[in-house]
Amino acid sequence: MRTHGWSGSAPATDDEAVARILAAAGSAIDERGADVGIADVARTLGVTRQTVYRYFPSTDALLVAAAVHAADDFLDRLADHLHGITDPVGAVTEAIATALEWLPKDKHIGLLVAPGKADEHTASVTSDVALRFANAMIRRFDVDWAAAGFVDDELDELAEHLLRIIQSFVIDPGRPPRTGADLRNYLRRWVGGALT
Repeated sequence: MRTHGWSGSAPATDDEAVARILAAAGSAIDERGADVGIADVARTLGVTRQTVYRYFPSTDALLVAAAVHAADDFLDRLADHLHGITDPVGAVTEAIATALEWLPKDKHIGLLVAPGKADEHTASVTSDVALRFANAMIRRFDVDWAAAGFVDDELDELAEHLLRIIQSFVIDPGRPPRTGADLRNYLRRWVGGALT
């Protein structure tokens, strides 16, 4: 643990250092989206870039960690929004539609599931981090997946499928883009059909 820098208040542990770095990165993402670098975070914290690199080997690693750090809030809000929807088709339809509505406003989760820069982030939609996020999302639904006939492996595939659908809408929302009831009807018809 470094004893200098940190704007005069060094963290007591590595865990505290990581928490401060993630908080600074989160604030920077709120302000500028994915256009954040290690130098920006280091400057905010009053440390060198090497100090941040000690905990995060690259800007991408830091951005993904900051997004994961913010994911619980997104998942809690989504679970609250879906509270009481026990039908698998209804829950999946509303989850996808709501995620698509919220993603443009949530710069953090967009880093996990939406390509902010086509070359850098497109492949990350099926990364382990994104898949864990999607799995956590569907397991927070009020759906009794076992009673509906789904086993764990199928839920893993469903999580991947939801990410792929969300990504396709983010990349190309359609002409004109579907929104509101139109989007939900489309998803219920075509995505819901895969669940029944």
